[in-house]
Amino acid sequence: MAKKKTDTNSYDAGDIYVLEGLEPVRKRPGMYIGSTGVDGLHHLIWEVFDNSIDEAMAGYAKNISITLLPDDWVRVTDDGRGIPVDIHKQTKTSALETVMTTLHAGGKFGGEAYKVAGGLHGVGVSVVNALSTDVKAEICKDGALYQQEYKYGKPKAKVKKVGKCQGSGTAISFHPDAAIFQETTTFDWDKVLEHIRHQAYLNQGIRIWIRDDRVKGKERAHSFYFEGGISSYIQYINRAFKGEHPTVFYTSKVELDIVVELAVQYADDLWTRELGFANNINTPEGGMHITGFRTALTRVLNDYGKKNNFFPKGEENLTGEDVREGLTAIVSVKIKSKELQFEGQTKAKLGNTEARTAVEKVMGEQFAAWLEENPKDANAILSKVLLAQKARKAAKAAKDTILRKGALDGMTLPGKLADCQARNAEESEIFIVEGDSAGGSAKQARDRYSQAILPLRGKILNVERARLDKMLASKEIRALIIALGTAIADEFDITKLRYHKVVIMTDADVDGAHIRTLLLTLFYRYFRPLIDAGYIYIAVPPLYKISKGKTVRYAYVEAEKEKIIKELQKAKDAPAKSSKEDSAGEKEGEEEAPADDTEGTPGSLSDSEKEKIKGISIQRYKGLGEMNPIQLWDTTMDPETRLMKQVTIKDAKEADQVFDILMGNEVAPRKSFIQTHAKSVKNLDI
Repeated sequence: MAKKKTDTNSYDAGDIYVLEGLEPVRKRPGMYIGSTGVDGLHHLIWEVFDNSIDEAMAGYAKNISITLLPDDWVRVTDDGRGIPVDIHKQTKTSALETVMTTLHAGGKFGGEAYKVAGGLHGVGVSVVNALSTDVKAEICKDGALYQQEYKYGKPKAKVKKVGKCQGSGTAISFHPDAAIFQETTTFDWDKVLEHIRHQAYLNQGIRIWIRDDRVKGKERAHSFYFEGGISSYIQYINRAFKGEHPTVFYTSKVELDIVVELAVQYADDLWTRELGFANNINTPEGGMHITGFRTALTRVLNDYGKKNNFFPKGEENLTGEDVREGLTAIVSVKIKSKELQFEGQTKAKLGNTEARTAVEKVMGEQFAAWLEENPKDANAILSKVLLAQKARKAAKAAKDTILRKGALDGMTLPGKLADCQARNAEESEIFIVEGDSAGGSAKQARDRYSQAILPLRGKILNVERARLDKMLASKEIRALIIALGTAIADEFDITKLRYHKVVIMTDADVDGAHIRTLLLTLFYRYFRPLIDAGYIYIAVPPLYKISKGKTVRYAYVEAEKEKIIKELQKAKDAPAKSSKEDSAGEKEGEEEAPADDTEGTPGSLSDSEKEKIKGISIQRYKGLGEMNPIQLWDTTMDPETRLMKQVTIKDAKEADQVFDILMGNEVAPRKSFIQTHAKSVKNLDI
C-alpha cells in the first residue's frame, strides 16, 4: 500500500490503491452494475460521471459534460486534476492503466485524495472498461495530453503522450458491448437528462452540459447550473402546486465532521416527499440521516406549538404522520469516504449512526430558530399540521366504524364480489372490471377455481386530493379494500392479501383509461407495497376481431391489425383458431358479417380500404361487454393466451410528480403536461 500523504492537494500514483483484479466483471456483470438491461447500461454513464462529480466535490472541477455520440458512443469530460499517469509502485504500470484495468483501484480507498466521495462500494471506471468493446482515456495534466485505448478491458498499447493541452482534466469515451447488453445499447436521452438534473441540484455551483449528437440535424443540448442547490430542487419538485406556500427552509452546517444540508417546504398536498442523499447517492430506503431528521422535525413543531399556544388544553402531541403531511424535504449528508457505511451493496440505506446525531442536532437548532424568525411561515405550517392531526383522528374513527368492526375481520365479503374457490393467495387472482355488463361476461368466462371478479360501478373517487376518511366513505373503494383483505393505512398488512394478481380490466377507450388511472392512483397512494411486490397488473383486451372464413385472429394494436389483414389476404382459408369460439358465437346469436363488410368505430375504413380487404370481416370492440364469455376468456383471461402488463415503478419520484400533475387540482400543469407529451401518444381512442 502507498504511504499516507500530508499534501492533500496533490494527486498522483501514490493516491491510487489496488484491491483486486478485473476478471470477474465480464463473467457476472449483474453483480457490479445491477443488471444488463436498460438500467445497467445507463449505470456505465453514472460510473464515469460520478468520478467527475467526486472531483467537483473535492473542489477541483467546475465543469462536466456528457455527450451521446453516433453508434452508441458516450464521452464524459471534466476539468478536474486528471487521472494520474505516472508509474504506480504496486502495479509497476501507469496509474491510469491501473485505474482503468483493475477493479477497486482508485483514490477513494485510502489516503487523502478524496475526503468525500460516493464511490466506497462503487466499482468505478474499470467496470465500464470491462463491459465495453472500446474505451479511450484522454488526460490533460501539467500541460501535456496523454492517451490510452482499450479493447474489452485490455490496453491496446501503453499510455502515450500525444500532444499539448491547457489546464487539466479527464475525458473518457466508451462504447458498450452488445454481447453484454443484449437488450439494447441505445442510451435514453430523458433518463440521462433526469439523472444529471438531480446531480446538478445536489452540487450547487457546478455547471453540467449534456449533448445528443447521435443524429445529424437533430442535435440537442441542455445545461444545468443551480446556485440554489437543493433549495432549487425543492421548488422543482413542488412545481405542480401553486398558491401560497411557506418559504423553503434551508441550512447547511458541519456537525461531528459531517456536512449536513437540509431543505424543507410544505405544499398544499396530502403526500410526503422525503429524499435522502449520502455523498450524493440517493438512499430510497432512508437510513440514519432520515431518522434524525424526522425526530427533530416532530420535536421542534411540538415545542413551537406548545410555546405559542397552538394546542388546545389537554390536546395530544403531533405525531410524525401529522407533521409530514404535505412535506417535501431533502436531507443530504457528506461523510468522509472511508467512514461511509451503507446497508447492503445497493446503497439504499445509510448506516452511519453518527449521521442521525448530526442531522438531528442541525435540524433541531436551525429549524427552531427559523420558525422564530419567520412567524408567518411558522403559523402556516402549524395550521397545516394541526389540520392533518384532525384528519388523522377522523380517518381513525372511520376505519374503526367502517372496517375494523366489519368485513376486514372476515365477517362479510362484498356482495358484488364473485370470489374464487382457491384459498391460497399465490393461486388466486382478482379482476377489477368496470360495469355490470363486463362484470357479467367476466363472471361467465372465468376459471372459478382461481379467478375472482369484482365489478365497480362508475368511476371511483380521485384519491389524489382526498383524505382517508373521505375515501372510506366511497362504497366502491370500501368494496375493493375489503376484497383485497390487506386493510389500509397504518393497519395495512400485505401478508393478508387474498390475491397475488390484482388485475385492472377496463375497456380500451377514454373512459376505460380514466378508470384505470383512478385505480392506479389509489394503488400508488394507499397500496404502494402491492406495486413494489409486483402484484398489480393491467389486462390488455384486443381492439379488433379479424375474420376470414373460419380463421379468427385478434389484434391488440393498430399496427397488428394491419399486419393480420395482410397475412389473411395472402393466406387461404384455414380452420378456426378456436372451435369454442365458433360454437359460442352460434349459441350467443352472433351474426357473421358479409365477406366484404367491415365493422368499426368512428373513422371506419374508406371504400378503397374495403376493396383492399375484400373477404375479411373486422369487428372493433368498444368494450369488454361486447365480447361473449368465450371470446373474453380466449383473449383476455386465459393464462395461456392473454396479454397483461405488470405495473412497476422505476422512478418513484417522477411517478409521484406525474400523479400530482395529472390527478391534482391545478389545471395549468396538467394542460402543459398534455401539450408536451401529446405527440408521443401512439394510440388515441376518441
